Amino acid sequence: MYPFRVQCILELYCGIDLLRIIARKTLGNFVEALRGSRDQKTVKSALESWFHEVQGAKWKMPSDVTRAYANASIVGNDRVVFNIKGNAYRLVVSVDYRREIVFIKWLGTHAEYDKIDVKTVRYGD
Repeated sequence: MYPFRVQCILELYCGIDLLRIIARKTLGNFVEALRGSRDQKTVKSALESWFHEVQGAKWKMPSDVTRAYANASIVGNDRVVFNIKGNAYRLVVSVDYRREIVFIKWLGTHAEYDKIDVKTVRYGD
């Protein structure tokens, strides 16, 4: 993500609107927790790609998400589940379409995902 100052300049002078993603650090922490795992490099690459693609997205409604990510699951009014590294990992986000903000709510293995309530899970759960 661009530093705040650069982001404001891009938005103001270039007409580039960037979807804000809160918090990128969550992705980095997850990758760091995989240190020593054979999945670490692949997951890191997949999450970096997801981050940069989403940052430049123009999502105004859930159908915009599924148009870009056919395998994404829309859960309720604001929750979206993305498959990471095939389907080995899951990323749960909340999208505020009006304010153009994506909030990372949860990230883990598919097996861990099966144990959570995707509609209520919060970061840190």
